Amino acid sequence: MRLTTLTHGTALAIMIGWLLWIGKPVLLPVLAAVIAVYILSAGVHALSGLPVLRLAPQWMLRMVVLLGFTVAILLLGLLLTANFARVAAALPRYETNIDALVVRIAELMGLRDEPNWATIRDSTIGRIDTRRWISFLLNSVRGFGGTLFFIVLYASFLFAERMQFASKFHLALGSTGRTEHALGLLERINERIGDYLLVKTTINVILGVLSYLLLRAIGIEFALFWAILIAVLNYIPYFGSLIGVLFPVLLSLAQFGTLWTAALTLVALTTVQVYVGAYLEPRLMGRAFNLSPLVVLLALAFWGTLWGVPGAILAVPLTSSLVIVLAEIPATRPAAIMLSASGKV
Repeated sequence: MRLTTLTHGTALAIMIGWLLWIGKPVLLPVLAAVIAVYILSAGVHALSGLPVLRLAPQWMLRMVVLLGFTVAILLLGLLLTANFARVAAALPRYETNIDALVVRIAELMGLRDEPNWATIRDSTIGRIDTRRWISFLLNSVRGFGGTLFFIVLYASFLFAERMQFASKFHLALGSTGRTEHALGLLERINERIGDYLLVKTTINVILGVLSYLLLRAIGIEFALFWAILIAVLNYIPYFGSLIGVLFPVLLSLAQFGTLWTAALTLVALTTVQVYVGAYLEPRLMGRAFNLSPLVVLLALAFWGTLWGVPGAILAVPLTSSLVIVLAEIPATRPAAIMLSASGKV
């Protein structure tokens, strides 16, 4: 019996993984839209607590939040496309600066006058076809723009459906005690997931604003684009902050052609990351982010392998939401305890 159960469980896991793999074009925007709806709902709840807006009807607050979300997504898509085009235009100047920097380093190392220096340069940095990579990234950004459109579309309909869910649930199951209990359970789950995602998004916005101010002060080009990238990548724990800092540092090296500017950018952005990660985030997140580090790494490996960078960005929100759901159901609470960092769920 146990062998049969194990076989069926393994087959089910393989089938689910296969469905997630081939269903990426559909499931990715849908799951992103579901997460967006939780953030929007928590935003509506936060706005309804303000002194002036608490008198406004709920439908008006929902419309304002949804409109703001749509405009933000539209501006994000336009910003990505425009900045990649500007990077492609500035590429020849960057290549010249990097080549000059490498030449100066070679002179310091006594390699400049060696007969084989040109051969070494051509076989290393000369082999990098940056224009081809930029074209590939531009095509990826265009595809990402289509994904953003579907996220907005799905989020709009899900947001509208969520308003009628409770009444339809009552009509479907009747006004029984079990229905009230199920609705209360769903409300607690939705509240905890929404609070977690709203706080995490707020932290990332703060990180993006601080990074933008530092990049502008240093004089890094495309500061707004890199700040948004840093904020988005901060959804990926451990590795996201490292990748987010790496790109502006490399750009500063290519833009100015000096090591000290790159070092200044590295120190400034790392200081902000440490402040947000070690001080601000633990105080604002509380117990919402309560995942074991091993579970986080496994979630990153699983979703990153399935869906690439978008999967890595969604890995922790999806896993945290799953733990919250499991913790609210008595039958699955032990699994949530095992997945948590402290065992307190």
